[in-house]
Amino acid sequence: MNTPHGETHPFTVHDMLAAKRIGDPQASPDGKWILFDQRVIDLEKNKGVSDLWLVRADGTDLRRLTTHDAGSTNGRWTPDGKSILFLSARSESMQVWRMPIDGGEAQQVTDEPLDVGNLIVSPTGTHIALSMDIFPGTTPSETKERIEKKEEDKASGQVHERLFVRHWDTWKDGTRSHLFAKAIDGGDPVDVMKAMEADAPSKPFGGPEEVAFTPDGKSLVFSIADTGREEAWSTQHNLYEAPIDGSAAPQCITEGNQAWITNPVFSPDGKTLAYLAMSRPGFEADRFRIVLMDWPGGKPRVLTENWDRSPGGLTFSSDGKTVYTAADNVGQHSLFAIDVATGAAREVVREGKAGSPVVAGDRIVFGMCHHKSPVELYSVKSDGSDVKPITSANAEMLASVRMGDSEQFSFPGANDDEVWAYVVKPVDFDPGKKYPVAFLIHGGPQGSFGNDFHYRWNPQTYAGAGYAVVMVDFHGSTGYGQAFTDAISGDWGGKPFVDLQKGLAAALERYSWMDGDRVAALGASYGGYMINWIAGNWPDRFRCSVNHDGNLCERLAYYDTEELWFPEWERGGPPWDKPEAYEEHNPINHVANWKTPMLVIHGAKDYRVVDTQGISTFTALQRRGIPSKMLYFPDENHWVLRPANSIQWHETVLAWIDQWTKG
Repeated sequence: MNTPHGETHPFTVHDMLAAKRIGDPQASPDGKWILFDQRVIDLEKNKGVSDLWLVRADGTDLRRLTTHDAGSTNGRWTPDGKSILFLSARSESMQVWRMPIDGGEAQQVTDEPLDVGNLIVSPTGTHIALSMDIFPGTTPSETKERIEKKEEDKASGQVHERLFVRHWDTWKDGTRSHLFAKAIDGGDPVDVMKAMEADAPSKPFGGPEEVAFTPDGKSLVFSIADTGREEAWSTQHNLYEAPIDGSAAPQCITEGNQAWITNPVFSPDGKTLAYLAMSRPGFEADRFRIVLMDWPGGKPRVLTENWDRSPGGLTFSSDGKTVYTAADNVGQHSLFAIDVATGAAREVVREGKAGSPVVAGDRIVFGMCHHKSPVELYSVKSDGSDVKPITSANAEMLASVRMGDSEQFSFPGANDDEVWAYVVKPVDFDPGKKYPVAFLIHGGPQGSFGNDFHYRWNPQTYAGAGYAVVMVDFHGSTGYGQAFTDAISGDWGGKPFVDLQKGLAAALERYSWMDGDRVAALGASYGGYMINWIAGNWPDRFRCSVNHDGNLCERLAYYDTEELWFPEWERGGPPWDKPEAYEEHNPINHVANWKTPMLVIHGAKDYRVVDTQGISTFTALQRRGIPSKMLYFPDENHWVLRPANSIQWHETVLAWIDQWTKG
C-alpha cells in the first residue's frame, strides 16, 4: 500500500461495510470466462444488493452484467455458453431471468405465483430446477391461495403437531421448500418431491450445492432430511433421486446411512457421483468424508477416510482424476486436491481462507480472503504454482485504510496439547507502547477464528481502534484433526477454558507490548456462553466483557432451542436422562461469583440461543449491582445482519470496552 499516510485512516466498521463481497464463481463451459456475484451494501436502504459480473479467467475484460435495483444473484451458464440464467426480484417477486452475455435485455423465464430460489441448469440445457416453499401436496397456486386466505383470517393462532415450531429465525407455517423441474421453453413446473414433508435444499443454510442434475438431465439428485417427527433431533440427510417429469416418487440412493450426506456432484464423464458424508448420527460437527459412487447404481467408496480434514464443496478436474475442495487447516482454510484413485490429499493453496473452486481451462479459479482483505477471485495452476488475483474489487477501499499485521503462534494448552492462536497488532503499531487487549472467543463451538476477513467479528475493527487482538483456537476448534474437534463435547467449561487461560498468558508473555492489566473478553454464541462461564470461574481477570447471544442456563437452553441434536450430542442425551451433564459446566450455577462489568447483546429473532437467555444474564448482572448494559435488536437473529445495526453494534461494543480499558 503506497498511499501517503495522511490520506489513509484506521480500519473501521464503515470500511468493513464498504467492502464489495464477491462470491459464487461459475466458469463458462469453455473455461474462458468467470461469472460471479458481487454484493454491495446500500446504507440508505439498509441492505445489500447483489449484481452479476463477468471477467475472463486471466483477469481481463471485467464487466458488470446486471444493474437492476432489485439485484441479481445465483447466476448460471447455459451449456452453450452464450447466455446466463439468474434469479432476480425485478418483476416484484423472485423469478428466473435470462440474459445473453454479449449484450441485450434480460428476459423473464419464469412467472410463478411464489418466489423461486436455488437455480440449477440441466446439462442438456433444456430444463432448470428451482425451489419454492409450498404446502406439501399442493401446487404453487394452491399454496398462494391458502396463504392469502390465512392472512384474511381474523384468528391468528397457528397449530403445530410436531417440531420444528420455529427454526433459526423463522416460525414454521407448514410450508416446505420443494424442488421443481421446469422446461426452459415453457410449461408448468413439476414438483419432483411429491408430498414429502422435507426441505430441499435444507433450511436454513442449504443452497444449490445440495442439488444436481443427473448426467442425462432426466433426474435430480438431492439431499434431504426425511426423518418425520425426529427432524429436530436427527442429523440424518440422505441423497434421493427423482425423475424431472414426476413419473415416479423420489428414491433414496444412500440407504442405510444414519448421518449427514450432502453436496452431490457428478464427474465430467458422468460415470461417478461424488458427495460428502459424515459417519456419526446426531453429530453436526463430525468430519465430512468424500465418497464416490459409480453411476448409476454403484456401491459407495469412501475416498478420504485417512485424511483428517473436513472438506466443504467439491469440484472435479476436467479429466475427472482429481477432486478440488477446501477445508479448515491449522488456522487457514486451504485449497486441496484429492487424487480420485488413491484419496491422497495435497495442499494447492495453504494461506488464507480459500473456497468455491472452479476449473477454468488448465487452471483453478477460487475465492480467497485473509485478515487484510475481503474475498477476491484468484487463479492458480493445479500444482499450486503461479497464484495470481483476477479481481481487485476492493483495491480502492484497501488503499484508503490502515490495518494491523497478524501472526500465528502455538502454545501448550490443556493436557499439554499444541494449541494455536492468532494475534493482530494494533494499527500504527509502536513496540515501545503498551496496548489494551481485545480477547475474542469464537462460537460454534466447533469453529475457528482463522485467517479470515469476517463481517461480524473482524479483528481489524478492534486493531483500528487501538487494541491488540488475541484469538485462541481452543479444543473443539476445526482444522486441527477430528480428535481435537471432538475434545470439547461434554467438556465445554473444561479443556477449552484451560486453553483460553493458557493462551492469554502465553500471548502476554510473548508480546511485551500487550497490557495484561487492560484486557476485555468478547464472545458470541458458544463464545457468549464462555463469557458467562468466565464471569463465574475467572472473575478477576478482565476489565470488562461482551456477551453476544450466549446461554446462561444450559438446562433451560435445551428446552428453548430448536435443533435438539446439538445439545443432545454435546451433553450425551436430553436433560431428563443426563441432568448432571447439563449442570457440570452450567454458568448459572456460578452467578454468585460474578463481578466483571458486562455488555449483553441479543436478537429477538434468535431461536437458536433464545433472547430470554440474554435477558436473564442482564437480570443477574443488574440484581447483583454489577455495571452492565444490554443492547437488544428486535429485528436480528443469531447474527447482526442489517448494516445500520452492525454500525450500532460496533459503536456500542467499542465504547463499552473503551470505557473500561482506556477510561
